[in-house]
Amino acid sequence: MARKEKVATLDVGTSKICALIAEVDENEKVEVLGLGLSPSLGIKKGVVVDIENNSRAISQAVKRAEQMAGTRMDEVWVGVAGPHISSQNSHGMVAVTGEKKEIKPTDINRVIEASRIISLPPEREVLHVLPREFLVDGNAGIKDPQGMSGARLEVHTHIVTASSASLENLIKSVEKSDLEVKSLVLELIAISNVVLTPDEKELGVVLVDIGGGTTDIAIYREGGLVFTKILPIGGSYVTNDIAVGLRTAVKSAEEIKVRYGAARQDKDCQEEIKVMSASGKEERLVPRTLLLEIIEPRMIEILSMVKKEIEESGYNGMTPAGAVFTGGASLLRGAVDLASDVLELPVRLGQPERLKGLNELGEGASREAGLSYVFQAPVFSTVAGLINYSTSNRERVIFTDTIRDYFKKLTDRLKDTF
Repeated sequence: MARKEKVATLDVGTSKICALIAEVDENEKVEVLGLGLSPSLGIKKGVVVDIENNSRAISQAVKRAEQMAGTRMDEVWVGVAGPHISSQNSHGMVAVTGEKKEIKPTDINRVIEASRIISLPPEREVLHVLPREFLVDGNAGIKDPQGMSGARLEVHTHIVTASSASLENLIKSVEKSDLEVKSLVLELIAISNVVLTPDEKELGVVLVDIGGGTTDIAIYREGGLVFTKILPIGGSYVTNDIAVGLRTAVKSAEEIKVRYGAARQDKDCQEEIKVMSASGKEERLVPRTLLLEIIEPRMIEILSMVKKEIEESGYNGMTPAGAVFTGGASLLRGAVDLASDVLELPVRLGQPERLKGLNELGEGASREAGLSYVFQAPVFSTVAGLINYSTSNRERVIFTDTIRDYFKKLTDRLKDTF
């Protein structure tokens, strides 16, 4: 019998909470067992602003996932996003020790940790240290130096940092739902595992995840992450524009956006749509062209902000694989074509297609949560990516946690001493 292990992940988003339980076999094949959704509470622009309400929404999503899977969630891999995330590139160097100067896993861990030593304000902490390339005695372009011989080992890394308070509030929200946080993972990294191909990462590609409250940008070059940016604007801004422009409730505006919306205007469209008043007592007909006139300017604004970040990243013109769009707002009709025109890049829709049973369970979970309009695959990119991330990063997470605990104890000891 092949050994199987259950893994649980949690996407705490601005518009929805999504909990997923999957089973992973020894060959890393994944089958989704349960998926739970609930409307998000206590989250604004990807950041926890109300722990009690956020915990209540998490518990609701988790309960639904557990009922569907027929098993409990004890510990979870949790996605992190929000404008408090920032990143920088770093460099580390160590001398190779041991017989014949052969590079061992301990040397690799030491050089990665050496690159981790950066100047940070006390209110921030390191979330990820991601190796981009290794150098052995000055020879660059090495992906895995283990087993090679050399006197000096160097590494170029991409370091992701986050607000300590934001991370702590997210952890508190999860723990109040009777769950243990296995690891916190930047959502962009998790998503990239299931929507980008190795060839795209090697050639150079932009990943854009348009969520409810944020738009997340990542640039990959030569297989490694070189740039990340979180913009405090997302699909909920489009929804709010519709609510104001059509004088309707936000929930109704979201349903109208998904059912009739498009990223571009269509002046030849003669269709009329039903719009409920904000009071919920009157219904009227409005031309669909009015809806599209509201949506297009906001989408162009979001995409223009993405383009500006790409231009200022230092990697403009270095992404021949183009851009990959995912997230709920990417599903708007014409969004991919509009993105291609604004960014002046080839753009495709990114979908997590590697998890068996995701779409089928997603549709049922969405209806149960009263979110029947968000069951398409790109909406689940984060939880699907977290499952994939968990199967390939367990050892590294354990090591990083051990190092983090060590330095925390050392820091506490120094504080007591001085």
